Amino acid sequence: MITLSDVHKSFGPNRVLCGINLSIAKGESLVIIGGSGTGKSVLLKCILGLVRPDKGIITLDGQDVTRADRDAFLARFGMLFQGGALFDSLRVWENVAFSLLRGRAALPADQAREIAIEKLRRVGLKPATADMFPAELSGGMQKRVGLARAIAAEPEVIFFDEPTTGLDPIMAGVINALIREIVVEMGATAMTITHDMTSVRAIADKVAMLHDGLIRWSGPVGDLDSTPDPYVQQFIHGRAQGPIESVR
Repeated sequence: MITLSDVHKSFGPNRVLCGINLSIAKGESLVIIGGSGTGKSVLLKCILGLVRPDKGIITLDGQDVTRADRDAFLARFGMLFQGGALFDSLRVWENVAFSLLRGRAALPADQAREIAIEKLRRVGLKPATADMFPAELSGGMQKRVGLARAIAAEPEVIFFDEPTTGLDPIMAGVINALIREIVVEMGATAMTITHDMTSVRAIADKVAMLHDGLIRWSGPVGDLDSTPDPYVQQFIHGRAQGPIESVR
């Protein structure tokens, strides 16, 4: 579904991606792990076409993402942002239906609201939540609204950026379970960025370790604990000693 071939990206002298080779199969859930500042978000922006690589090719279903029709291309994606990124001035249903109310294929408001309420139900929120504002919701409810928005337009590909950041362990478990259920139910291709190893084990089919602009290791989530790769072992166990230098 998604392939990256020898992808490079620098910002001035700062080399962020240094030859990324990665593939995500249709219907697969890939989780990318790695420390802060290793280029995970830049990689995601390159796939979305928000940042143009300096070198290399990224394709979606065989189509070069840099040559795609932007509206049609982005309509194939859903996104759950790290901080929720809900619009404070819009009611919950308007946040969920944001993409449905805009563009060439915009739906009438009553139809979009109906879809939004159904998606809110899917993530465990009652219809009464639809007319509330984000400030009236708890952090866990806001995350669920963000998830409902990500799936509102039935996307083929969904990105999850640190989906459990700021949540308590119980709510994080609920969100992880919802993500897994929804991805399987929709048959969507999923890519998640996270530091949370509990999320990795709950969400992933495949894991890729990004460090110093390169994919250091990738493989099935079941091989994560047994791989001898020193970068992976240091990261998943949170060890101070190892090839990944900690900033002091």
